[in-house]
Amino acid sequence: MAVTEAARIPQQRGEQLLDSAVRYAEERHWDVFPGTWLEAVEGGQRCSCGDLRCPLPGAHAARPDWANQATGSATAARRMWTKQPTASILLPTGRTFDAIEVSDSAGFLALARMERMDLPLGPVTCTPDRRMLFFVLPGAALKAPELIRNLGWVPSSLDLVTRGEGHYVAAPPTRIGGQGAVQWARRPTPANRWLPDVEELISPLAYACARDAASGRVRQG
Repeated sequence: MAVTEAARIPQQRGEQLLDSAVRYAEERHWDVFPGTWLEAVEGGQRCSCGDLRCPLPGAHAARPDWANQATGSATAARRMWTKQPTASILLPTGRTFDAIEVSDSAGFLALARMERMDLPLGPVTCTPDRRMLFFVLPGAALKAPELIRNLGWVPSSLDLVTRGEGHYVAAPPTRIGGQGAVQWARRPTPANRWLPDVEELISPLAYACARDAASGRVRQG
């Protein structure tokens, strides 16, 4: 029975990944592509890339031409994940959305403030390495530095990263090594189909990052 249950776990995970990849393409019109996956090796898990020191085991692009591999076709997505059911789900940025990445402590602080301000929100992911990514309209990567400077901060002083053209993000339920799975802090719903512009979210995000940095300096002191 134990062997049967152990064998079912990868199968169930594969079904979840396939269903999610197809849904992202079909319902959200997001481009998707399969990345690396986790392989069981000597009682542990290793990235399919074979690098024992892989920084993102099971959650990075498997091919250098990943940008050309990405597809918005649900049929093509189903075919790709049927071929490799446990592959991670990766979403290219700079196409239908950009992503603003911050620490989870700053992210949850910003979320609370955004809700109080009744700001429009798109989907938000939370990664097992304690990062949060806010989905916004494409173009954020180009606009954000100047917007941050206009708010009075130096962009390099904040733990705020934008991902646009040439980058990608891992989507739920992708697992990153033994750390856990990427999860939705704010799920994709019909209500957030229309994404906010970076200008609408940058102020609470920058404020939260600055406050988080100040708290960190106090703790270190």
